[in-house]
Amino acid sequence: MKLADGMMSASTFLLSKTSASDFRQQLRHYFEQTWATYERLFETIKDDSNYYQRPCSLRHPLIFYFGHTATFFVNKLVLAKQLNRVNPVFESMFAIGVDEMSWDDLNDAHYAWPTVDAVRDYRAQVKQHLLTLIERIEINFPINWQSPVWSIVMGIEHERIHLETSSVLIRQLPFDAVQAHDGFPICPQQQTPVPINGWIDVPAGRVSINHQDPARLYGWDNEYGQHSSEVGAFKAANMLVSNGEFLAFVEANGYQTTRYWTEEGQGWLAFSQAQYPTFWLKKGDDFYLRTLTDQIAMPWSWPAEVNYLEAKAFCNWKAEQTGEPIRLPSEDEYLLLRNQCALPDSDSAIGIGANINLEQYASSTPVDANRFGEVYDIVGNVWQWTETPIYPFDGFKVHPLYDDFTTPTFDNKHNIFKGGSWISTGNEANLHSRYAFRRHFFQHAGFRYIASSHPVVTHYNPYETQTDVVQACDAHYGASVFTLPNYPQSLADVVKQAQPHGGALLEVGCSVGRCCLALAPHFEQVTGLDRSARFIQVANQMKSEGRIRYRLSLEGDIPDFVERSLQEVGLTQADNVHFLQQDANNLKAMFTNYDVIILNQTLAKLTKPIDFLSDIHQRLNSGGLLVISSHYPSDDASQSLNDKLGGFKRNGENVSSLETISEQLSAHFVQVADPIDLPLLQRDDARHYQLVVNQVTLWRKTS
Repeated sequence: MKLADGMMSASTFLLSKTSASDFRQQLRHYFEQTWATYERLFETIKDDSNYYQRPCSLRHPLIFYFGHTATFFVNKLVLAKQLNRVNPVFESMFAIGVDEMSWDDLNDAHYAWPTVDAVRDYRAQVKQHLLTLIERIEINFPINWQSPVWSIVMGIEHERIHLETSSVLIRQLPFDAVQAHDGFPICPQQQTPVPINGWIDVPAGRVSINHQDPARLYGWDNEYGQHSSEVGAFKAANMLVSNGEFLAFVEANGYQTTRYWTEEGQGWLAFSQAQYPTFWLKKGDDFYLRTLTDQIAMPWSWPAEVNYLEAKAFCNWKAEQTGEPIRLPSEDEYLLLRNQCALPDSDSAIGIGANINLEQYASSTPVDANRFGEVYDIVGNVWQWTETPIYPFDGFKVHPLYDDFTTPTFDNKHNIFKGGSWISTGNEANLHSRYAFRRHFFQHAGFRYIASSHPVVTHYNPYETQTDVVQACDAHYGASVFTLPNYPQSLADVVKQAQPHGGALLEVGCSVGRCCLALAPHFEQVTGLDRSARFIQVANQMKSEGRIRYRLSLEGDIPDFVERSLQEVGLTQADNVHFLQQDANNLKAMFTNYDVIILNQTLAKLTKPIDFLSDIHQRLNSGGLLVISSHYPSDDASQSLNDKLGGFKRNGENVSSLETISEQLSAHFVQVADPIDLPLLQRDDARHYQLVVNQVTLWRKTS
């Protein structure tokens, strides 16, 4: 099949050494190809009004995803100091809200979505900026995480992920909202006989992974590190479960029989009222399948597309029917099975004859159409659910430009799926890739079952180990050291003394949340914001579960495992506290009408702190209190002198940060107390600490 011009080709982008000019040319082609294919996908939407529909109640309307990938490029390149902002309003509006995380804001009342044409214009502007940057950016080999060009490749691979996730959402739009497109043809083999699934024996073996940076292909943070496992022998189905095979479960009242479903699955059933897979349609006595842009008579030989909970229930039912220990494979069992298949020696599944990378069709194909040795569809066609919640390999590190790609999913609620689908491209088709979704979410995903009596080994580690997260946990909730007061609690005490109670409070730079939780009993509504998804994850865990665990370093690699609870620090769980991920450099307009705003170690992280201070009065109610806690020096070494608060000379005179703050706030605020110094102690290990002294000033809004 020949795809339309501009669609994906049977190639992927290599990071291997070549000439800088050749690499630049290949990068430009990869970028333009990705950009064009993503925009072409949205041409399947029949009318611009349909961009504002929400195909899934747990996700934004499609206008968000149309703008999101361009915004991602800009936001990451601004962080990498490679690009200036193009449209700050869009780069705030379209920044966060992709997955159903607790910090997402899915309230449409908070958004004045722009016109589709405005987003098209914005995308065109961003594209031109990217093409200009590609022509001038420094290219040195090897290409690795630290390379200037890495952030561009990150943006490209991110857009390729959203090519797939957006196709799932478009598939969930009402049928009259979409239209067929020559660039996305459907497989014509729709009414072929349903093949009978068979078994193959998989002998015991060892799975070993040692994937390091730099590598031949781009990788996300969770792919890197070391992992090894001894995997016991098992039997594996040689085909994915087809619609025809899954029909037997439906007709056996599988969706109505609670014993087949986990507790989580039963909750999803009660919410969804599902009676068969989401993409199945029933008209009279006949079933049809919703494809990307069409409704077709049910292709019973195609793979069943379900979420993890449905796949798990099917396996439980089949185990009861057969008496065999049937279940989903673990990630390691999938990898052992894949190692047995006749795959070329490659890092990528692209170009090996699989239904992947849009190389065949913009739909599934029969489950017996793509053979790899004794196994069909070991890669491609649809993703394959596993029993393994995603976890970090040994040596896992977070990429500084995208700290919330994987870490929010280390919660034992996101299961790995493997192999890719017909629209998986780029990194998604990388054989090292590891993607995980919430168990009730839908992708173009199905499953293969195995028979094994071996227990599934999970690697969920409830202890926080990332250095900056551990330091924050201990600074907020750890034991007192050297008789110094707890910094976030002391900051909360200062606020309570100045304003004992009130309506709404906002803390910008809440870290892992203690100050907000300490102030919860004194305010009707408390909101904590932080740029770090990892900090927000811990704050939400402490709020919801009342305890956190983290691993301190005693000396070198000698650990001390710590568990701390709200009760131990004299606090209680609070339903009126909400923790949200948000970059203070792009604070959304919805964060307004507060009685108290705390800027907690925020000024030093702002690109333009003077502009931020000049506008902060617009977010406070009349008579509201502004609390600034800062050690002042900027973290941004590239900040121009005009954007610095202080710490320099002007016309031969010293300029302090407090003087500049006073100058910026004087039109709308009056200072209501003398500055207070609050120490903040951060632990490196049992013998090493870092001490920062924040100056706290209080300002009352007068106009």
